[in-house]
Amino acid sequence: MALVKLMTVALGLGLAASAEILAGESIITPLGSSSLTTGAELACSQLADLYPDQTLLPESDGYTFEATNYWDVRANLDPYCIFFPESAEEVSDGIRKIVAANAQFAVRGGGHMNYPGSNNIEGGVLVALSKLQEIQVNDDTVEVGPGLRWDEVYSALEPYGRLTLGGRLKSIGVPGLTLIGGFHYFINKYGFVMDTVVSYDVVLGNGTQVTASATCNRDLFWALKGGASNFGIVAKFVFQTYEIPQISTTIQAYSEDQIPQFIKAITDMAVVDDAYPIAAGGVFTVTYNVSGKEATASVLGLQEGFSNPPSQFANFTSIPGQIKLHNVTTAAQWAKGLDTPNQMYRVMFSHRTVKPDPAVLYEMYQAWRRGIESISDVAGLCPTFVLNVIPRGAARVGKTNGIGNVWSLDDDQAWIIWQFSTSWAHEQDDLRVQAWSRQLITNLHEKYKVKDLTSEFVYMGDAGEWQDPYLGFPEENIQKMRDVQAGYDANGVFSSLNWGGFKLGVPV
Repeated sequence: MALVKLMTVALGLGLAASAEILAGESIITPLGSSSLTTGAELACSQLADLYPDQTLLPESDGYTFEATNYWDVRANLDPYCIFFPESAEEVSDGIRKIVAANAQFAVRGGGHMNYPGSNNIEGGVLVALSKLQEIQVNDDTVEVGPGLRWDEVYSALEPYGRLTLGGRLKSIGVPGLTLIGGFHYFINKYGFVMDTVVSYDVVLGNGTQVTASATCNRDLFWALKGGASNFGIVAKFVFQTYEIPQISTTIQAYSEDQIPQFIKAITDMAVVDDAYPIAAGGVFTVTYNVSGKEATASVLGLQEGFSNPPSQFANFTSIPGQIKLHNVTTAAQWAKGLDTPNQMYRVMFSHRTVKPDPAVLYEMYQAWRRGIESISDVAGLCPTFVLNVIPRGAARVGKTNGIGNVWSLDDDQAWIIWQFSTSWAHEQDDLRVQAWSRQLITNLHEKYKVKDLTSEFVYMGDAGEWQDPYLGFPEENIQKMRDVQAGYDANGVFSSLNWGGFKLGVPV
């Protein structure tokens, strides 16, 4: 049980179109031409008539399950209806009807992003992609539908001895993680998930279906690499795959007095910059037991190959620990054991980014540890301090692949994302926990910013809803994204009607 608890908390279109064509005559009725409630009612009525077996209304069997089919309880909302397209053509048809009715809508892949409203909606149309489960394994690529979760992708590739790089938990969906950039275990060698995408098949706001790749709609291809849901709905991804038939794994846990050494091992790993790196990475956490007033550190680590124990984690293995488990397995088998249970907690992430300085990170940990006392009476409180490594090699892939991505991180500096992952029991404490996290993170960031130790980079997947990840993007990239948005979504469907999550918005 202790190990299970440790693992739980640690963790076909083919069409092309130019921007000029896409910005032409619109099929969309003017936004704001009808009330949003009337729009949702109209869109849902049409969808239910045309797709009766694929549209759930509040009185339908299965509606409540789908409206609450999220790991984070805060994501629970009441859409006017839930539409399950079964093909890209049905996504296109659904979007045309939703937009013509001027209905607000949300899109759900795996539903793992914990920004309330990013993948569910109150009173609008929820487009659930879970029936789009195409998967086709090719020699060195895999074609993946947006209704799949990462463990399903890993399992499909396992018989071929190949791996694509995606979510670190089995329940994470393919589209959300990929479109926001995407951390995985092996970023030090292969870059981020977005860097491994070969092409996207996209349904735009006017229902047009296009392919974006290095040779087709290249501007959209670039913008989708970390640009989130600002441009369309991706109906198929094509990912690069790699020959990684087996992986070496490690699970280690440490008592509170070993945390300084634990943090030092993380920063040492961050600054490794081999010319020919061995792919390796981990999930690094410190979880605080509020009732017992003690902290436990843990690492869940992976390395490509057969080394047992994994050689890249020698600095961790040398620390005296409470648990040390090593194994050689496959990525598919590893993923099956890591998940976040549905509807167990209310969860919020918040974070900032700092240089890999062990003394600074330990000071941050101590400040977090002390700060917990002010909210220790919150029912069900489970605070976790998470460190995510961004080695120089992770940024280098995007710098050298001829496409890049919207982050444009420099490859001359390693970084550590330090994150507060906080869960609790009751809605009445939402604002209190958010205010606590926001104030403490902001104060710590400002303290070390004046010492030139911080970055403004904020990763969407681990950001709080009060944060603006776009402030960390280069200004020229923001302008390029706006240009792409204007070309492919001239009517602002994915900023005005699909407004949940982190949106690019409009210039001030």
